[in-house]
Amino acid sequence: MSPTAAFDERSIGRLLRAASVVHWRNLPLMLLLLAGGFLMMLPFLWMLSASFRPIGEAYQLPPSLLPTSLDLTAYSEVFKTGVPFLQMYWNSFVVAATTTAGVLLTASMAGFAFARLRFPGKSVLFGAMLIGLMVPPALTLIPIYFGYAAVGLLDTRIGLALPAMASTFGIYMMRQFMLGQPRELEEAALIDGASYWTIFWRVSVPQLGPALATLGIITFIGSWNNFVSPFVLIRSFDAMTLPVGVVALQGVMGSARLSVIMAATTMAILPLIIIFLIAQRFIIESMTMSGLKG
Repeated sequence: MSPTAAFDERSIGRLLRAASVVHWRNLPLMLLLLAGGFLMMLPFLWMLSASFRPIGEAYQLPPSLLPTSLDLTAYSEVFKTGVPFLQMYWNSFVVAATTTAGVLLTASMAGFAFARLRFPGKSVLFGAMLIGLMVPPALTLIPIYFGYAAVGLLDTRIGLALPAMASTFGIYMMRQFMLGQPRELEEAALIDGASYWTIFWRVSVPQLGPALATLGIITFIGSWNNFVSPFVLIRSFDAMTLPVGVVALQGVMGSARLSVIMAATTMAILPLIIIFLIAQRFIIESMTMSGLKG
């Protein structure tokens, strides 16, 4: 038997086994979920379609999902508008990467303290921290703005990252994961004379791979998509991030150039789609291993 024939037989066998799992009773639910998934994807499909349309075709009536021809003019126009789109890309990456690194460090350390250390007032402090989840982040922008104005951090990339480098949700998530970790390795290291700092770096952190990956993805996406803080704290193109930059581009181009705006939006969300498709297995794995599952 040739290798190609063997491969075809294995492929057919896997397909038949996968099909046997799908019971006919589940077919209506699967069709409903498929329809719901298509409806959720429809705005993204229209955005991608609009970015490839000729500039004069964006407002045609009746509207169509597919363009009559693929036109890349809108993508090239994004870089000819005078708005530094590549600089905004770099700003978004720097801010998101800095925020993610800060959240992973502070959340893992604070989560270890709440999960493993004993100190007076721990429960009260943890409860007060959870109450902070009820405070909308937008309410803190006014004091942050005046504080930044006093110390000269307005219109800076580090100014955008600093407020988000400590995450209450991240601390809670890390604490839940560490509470589910076996204590035997940590107790053995403590008996051998290891300090809590050594136990944290050598024992706890290596077990937090899926949790740290999930928190990092959530934080990076949230920082990349953040609009309110950059809109309030940033005014110059030198430190402007993509969400505010797309709005600025719309102001420059006007509503008549919808294809250009959709092309810029498509390029802005493309890194997030790639990151999520690559790392979605970490999110699923972390939810099945943590106390966050239902």
